[in-house]
Amino acid sequence: DLADAEECYNTALRLCPSHADSLNNLANIKREQGYIEEATRLYLKALEVFPEFAAAHSNLASVLQQQGKLNEALMHYKEAIRIQPTFADAYSNMGNTLKEMQDVAGALQCYTRAIQINPAFADAHSNLASIHKDSGNIPEAIQSYRTALKLKPDFPDAYCNLAHCLQIVCDWTDYESRMKKLVSIVADQLDKNRLPSVHPHHSMLYPLSHEFRKAIAARHANLCLEKIHVLHKHPFKFSLELKGRLKVGYVSSDFGNHPTSHLMQSVPGLHDRSQVEIFCYALSPDDGTTFRSKIAREAEHFIDLSQISCNGKAADRIYADGIHVLVNMNGYTKGARNEIFALRPAPIQVMWLGYPGTSGASFMDYLITDCVTSPMELQSQYSEKLAYMPHTYFVGDHRQMFPHLKERLIVSDRNSSNANLPDNVAVINATDLSPLVENTEVKEIKEVVQMTKPVEISLKVAELPTTTPIETMIASGQVQTSLNGVVVQNGLATTQTNNKAATGEEVPQNIVITTRQQYGLPEDAIVYCNFNQLYKIDPVTLHMWANILKSVPNAVIWLLRFPAVGEPNLQAAVQQLGLSPGKIIFSNVAAKEEHVRRGQLADVCLDTPLCNGHTTSMDVLWTGTPVVTLPGETLASRVAASQLTALGCPELIARSRQEYQDIAIKLGTDREYLKAMRHKVWAARTTSPLFDCKQYAQGLEMLYARMWDRHGMGLKPDHVTALSEK
Repeated sequence: DLADAEECYNTALRLCPSHADSLNNLANIKREQGYIEEATRLYLKALEVFPEFAAAHSNLASVLQQQGKLNEALMHYKEAIRIQPTFADAYSNMGNTLKEMQDVAGALQCYTRAIQINPAFADAHSNLASIHKDSGNIPEAIQSYRTALKLKPDFPDAYCNLAHCLQIVCDWTDYESRMKKLVSIVADQLDKNRLPSVHPHHSMLYPLSHEFRKAIAARHANLCLEKIHVLHKHPFKFSLELKGRLKVGYVSSDFGNHPTSHLMQSVPGLHDRSQVEIFCYALSPDDGTTFRSKIAREAEHFIDLSQISCNGKAADRIYADGIHVLVNMNGYTKGARNEIFALRPAPIQVMWLGYPGTSGASFMDYLITDCVTSPMELQSQYSEKLAYMPHTYFVGDHRQMFPHLKERLIVSDRNSSNANLPDNVAVINATDLSPLVENTEVKEIKEVVQMTKPVEISLKVAELPTTTPIETMIASGQVQTSLNGVVVQNGLATTQTNNKAATGEEVPQNIVITTRQQYGLPEDAIVYCNFNQLYKIDPVTLHMWANILKSVPNAVIWLLRFPAVGEPNLQAAVQQLGLSPGKIIFSNVAAKEEHVRRGQLADVCLDTPLCNGHTTSMDVLWTGTPVVTLPGETLASRVAASQLTALGCPELIARSRQEYQDIAIKLGTDREYLKAMRHKVWAARTTSPLFDCKQYAQGLEMLYARMWDRHGMGLKPDHVTALSEK
């Protein structure tokens, strides 16, 4: 009982105020009770009395780390180890501090030394596992977590991290009991007011209640509040009146080569400068890409906060800039500095785009979403007030980054009949196709397919005397070949020819050919695809996919080795479901431009219901490939439905598992319907609002104005919408 223990140590200290052990023990109790600063004071007092007290150095280091004072923590760990060279605990915790300081090699050394001193030290094995996990070495991580759990069976952190590793590689051994145990661990931790071992960003993968997910996020938000309490800063004060334009600050660690920038890099520059003044605050240093330089050039102000490591000073800078609306683009993702938001340097603080869930944070006022992604009846999942964009809250820069995919030429052999020519077996793309059109026989093939009304579809077909040069180029791995004197590049060779085009930093200037042969995809098959990381697949999803493949003759599903260690697990799983090995085809992860372009080869994308493709669905829709989705209740499970609604294709949104399978099977078996649907998606890319970044920026401005209007009237945040009152 803490209270009894506390009473005993206090009595001891009355008898002997300089009793170092009692000071240290009382400090431990104060820490347990959450009185961090009192604990710090007592550890320091113990060390004043007995400077060579190794345990007190280590304990003090630990509370300093909790407060974000990493350099001081490091110093005291080193003292503890100097005094007691076999202090395994101090090594292990020092490793955690170094890891937080991004010194992975130093952390690795500390954990290894701790295990060397004490091979049965479960925490050190678990910490070592986390280093492996973060560096993508999943099998090693699984090994070390299992060792930790053998040594200490009741070890929630190790169990939950192991569960996430198994999710990453689609190891579904005892899946149901694992899910039950994860839920019970979280329930117990929330009940005992502990920090849950399931990370907020992973919470959508498990069958937790919405209340649990929100609570997990809230505990992580409280960590940030704890770190800023020690700064003892006065709250910032704000005016209710607006002098001049509304100042909006975008805060992100992903201004660089990252999916977030691939989505929104044009938005800062598309804002209306007569209405808003845009500030972009980078939390990461310049990575030298054009993604970074474009945002830095086009935002009215660009501030690199990675040079200001103190969160208090970073918040001061934002406050000094007079920001009205501060936008959090990280949430609980790598590189976040939510402590800046916890300090509330702006009167209105908003979650946007980078994190697919609630922050659970008292210091975040709004979440930018839409009525499909976050319907009002599910508002209780969110701690924030909802701010509805007119169409979808999602956005993509595809029209600017990949204009060469707006048009295509279908490759055909002069001798083959064009009666049922597929549009996705061999495709040629370029920003300018005229050299080929001028030198090759290009026919326009028109046909009428029945939808609700008859629709005319036209394909531009390059009729070649023979396609052998193309097949030879691909089979032998040549970089390019010549078609009627026009150089055509092998779509697999883009990284060798122009790396900036491969990463999506520049628009490719060559004529590129993409074929099923390049990826070992059968030319006569219905190709379903999913290009997400494999952790988004769960047993239920694979079961649905297997049913679809069984119902569609000659169908395959095309997945990525994302990661490669997941492949054998999925192959084993589909064989247990009664499918032959050739039914799943795996490809390697590709650079951005190839990743998007090869989506043209699939017939249909089958979305993952547990957690949708977000960026990935935008990528595949840009190539005209329909996406079939099944929305759940979490934000992450509803994004594709929102994108399809904005695209004007709600018939691809299923309302049940049965309907998901039915839609996919109809597309796979009814050729007319597939053609019509592919045509509809292809046309909607440029006519719908989905890829229109200018309209999107205007929607954001409307929301920011509504948020400010409430604030200016002295009202608390409430749900707002950018839809004009119809």
